[in-house]
Amino acid sequence: MSDMSGSRISVRLDRKLRSSIKRRAKATGKKEAQLVREALEKEFDVEQAQTTCYDLALKLGLIGAAGETPSDLSTNKKYMESFGKE
Repeated sequence: MSDMSGSRISVRLDRKLRSSIKRRAKATGKKEAQLVREALEKEFDVEQAQTTCYDLALKLGLIGAAGETPSDLSTNKKYMESFGKE
């Protein structure tokens, strides 16, 4: 958690966002300001690793989606010997 001796900032929120913050605060038992601080800290956390395309593809199950194929299909040249010859 950040140091609470910091400065204040004012922001304008539309009704939908304000209502969402109120509901989440009530559901979690946290103060609204705490939720906003946590959201900002998460957004600006420079140490947080960025999600790569590889990470997303892996999460979606797109990597290794060829089914029952040899595990060395992409690296073993023997599978390419007859490729494009017919």
